[in-house]
Amino acid sequence: MLGSTHGTLTTDFRARVVACGEEPHAAVHSMTAVAAEGDLDVSGRPLHAAVPDLDRFFRPESVAVIGASDTDGRPNTGITRQLIAWAERVGARLYPVHPTRKSVFGRACSPSVADLPEQVDLAVLLVGDPLPVIEELAHAKVKFAVAFASGFAETGAEGAAAQARLAAAVERSGLRLLGPNTNLNAFEEFRDDLDGPAIALITQSGHQGRPVYTLQELGVRLSHWAPTGNEADLETADFIAYFSQRPEVGAIACYVEGLKDGRSFLLAADRAARAGVPVVAVKVGRTETGARMAASHTGKLTGADQVVDAAMRQFGVIRVDGLDELQDTAALLARARKPLADGVVVYSISGGTGAHFSDLATAAGLDIPVLSEEKQAELHTWIPGYLNVANPVDNGGHPVGDWRGRKIIDAILADPAVGVLICPITGPFPPMSDKLAQDLVDAAEATDKLVCVVWGSPVGTEDAYRTTLLGSSRVATFRTFGNCITAVKAYLDHHRFAASYRSPFDEAPRTPSPSFRKAQALMRPGHQLSEHAAKQLLRAYGIRVPREQLVTSAAAAVRAAGLVGYPVVMKASGARLAHKTELGLVKVGLTSASQVRDAYRELTDIARYEDIELDGILVCQMVERGVEMMVGVTQDALFGPTVTVGLGGVLVEVLHDAAVRVPPFGEDQARAMLGELRGRALLEGVRGGPPVDVDALVEVVLRVQRMALELGDDLCELDINPLMVLGRGQGAVALDALAVCR
Repeated sequence: MLGSTHGTLTTDFRARVVACGEEPHAAVHSMTAVAAEGDLDVSGRPLHAAVPDLDRFFRPESVAVIGASDTDGRPNTGITRQLIAWAERVGARLYPVHPTRKSVFGRACSPSVADLPEQVDLAVLLVGDPLPVIEELAHAKVKFAVAFASGFAETGAEGAAAQARLAAAVERSGLRLLGPNTNLNAFEEFRDDLDGPAIALITQSGHQGRPVYTLQELGVRLSHWAPTGNEADLETADFIAYFSQRPEVGAIACYVEGLKDGRSFLLAADRAARAGVPVVAVKVGRTETGARMAASHTGKLTGADQVVDAAMRQFGVIRVDGLDELQDTAALLARARKPLADGVVVYSISGGTGAHFSDLATAAGLDIPVLSEEKQAELHTWIPGYLNVANPVDNGGHPVGDWRGRKIIDAILADPAVGVLICPITGPFPPMSDKLAQDLVDAAEATDKLVCVVWGSPVGTEDAYRTTLLGSSRVATFRTFGNCITAVKAYLDHHRFAASYRSPFDEAPRTPSPSFRKAQALMRPGHQLSEHAAKQLLRAYGIRVPREQLVTSAAAAVRAAGLVGYPVVMKASGARLAHKTELGLVKVGLTSASQVRDAYRELTDIARYEDIELDGILVCQMVERGVEMMVGVTQDALFGPTVTVGLGGVLVEVLHDAAVRVPPFGEDQARAMLGELRGRALLEGVRGGPPVDVDALVEVVLRVQRMALELGDDLCELDINPLMVLGRGQGAVALDALAVCR
């Protein structure tokens, strides 16, 4: 670190408030955002995040402590004492409130909020059941409240019902609530002797924020801590939106167990991305066990992790795995200046150390460029000629101990291709390591480029580490190779992302397209569409399908084959059919009328035997010589409609090679999805095969996205598989499709 349910998002947002089982306060707060920004997408959802005015929460002028106590041994006593100290630090007037006490810690105690001498900004509720107090706070026009009480959604269905009642009461009251099941972290003491950009911290579990909070002891400034708890009202998204607008905040660090609402989170992440403020997050729930534990702790949906991961990446949220990575990455992003170049040079006093680090960095995707011959010749002015200085740079040890050490560092940093210098020091080796650390600090003060040091000693008490490195506000110091590489990659990736970020919400459709009206007529609520009907849905959105006819007799099949053109494919078509091939309900490569008649009889016989109701037999154009892909829509419990693209045919089930995005997104993200596929080389042509029409594939992805946005959760599922992507310039054809309507 540097020293010194798919009912969550519905088609009509306004109808959601009345029709769905969503907590009313969430919908109304979101509608407030709409009123403020005046912008809805095609399905009636807001396109901009509201930024709650939390200034009076973090810096109130007056505070009421309801349930205040000074009785020894009572939990409320310690909390009251801490709140008194906090109020004094922030300059707030604090009023104890208790129905039976005359005074608390020498302060006059009021029996109720209504009896206070002034309207208060913040009420802290030290009561077992905060619900009865909410109406009283509303009458007193209190702006904010904090509820520490537990026993709500984290405990199961009964607790969730109690939390829903609390949330409804808060919504009616007009105040904003932090909690329940939160803690005192918002009222911690923050060091005021540190300068530079700060980290703002958001955690659902307070203890998980301790590693970031203690960064202050290493000279990294912290400005806020929001412990969101069960998020009955105020949620992670609210604090991201607020912190991203604070001038002192250089990065936002989050520990997230469950997202309350996926759309709100993405809108807040979008606001942070617009402001260029990096958001670094640990999001638990990668595994089934982690997801189960998260739900038991906060009562939230964790969402399908692949979707969460893709959504975060889509909006620039940097996801890390551990709390150590969270603190190191957030500290670097908060404090480091913008990179001047992407090249990373690894500089060490040991060839083995440099090679090891470079291998790890290259595998992680960092650019370790070979230095120019001119630069290598310059470095050999001070480094023996038999040592490698191409990158990594090995100085052999001895030049570090004299005037040559600083010359080498300055020469590396002067290279315009170099944006980051990393020096792994695997252990203290005084006086060499002491001189090296000081030279690195001095050089960092004289450059706008990032200088990183990995101090590998497990002791951590060495003066070179504690005083020289951690005493520098310009050197980023790490304790492990892995954390350094993770943080530096996040730093470079973030600034690349920020430089080119265009909010997808700005380009999201506001009004339905003509395709939407055609599609509505084809939807059958509560039913799966037949392949023929699903393809009509695709046609409505301009997605190409093969020439085909639906027939109900062998004679009609022969006539259709002549019109479609041999060879043909024949398939059974029915609303309950999902996997036709396994049942023998697909015949390919038919080249004559007799084959078509025989195929018709065989397909209808199988359907009768399997008791499958058909709407007919499809006689289809046979399309060959392309790459089979899959494009689909599913409904995520947190984010609503999601779009997936991947390898098609049987490969989708064997390899699970797919990429996901949450609409809205633009062409750049559609192409990025293809770049994430392990089998992307198939699109470029393999074993002498020609490259396929990637532009046509991207266009299908974007048209499917438009369908997902306009139909919302009325379209429960769409599966185009296979989508045959033809040679370059020849387009893509949806050979099969499945659609399920809500």
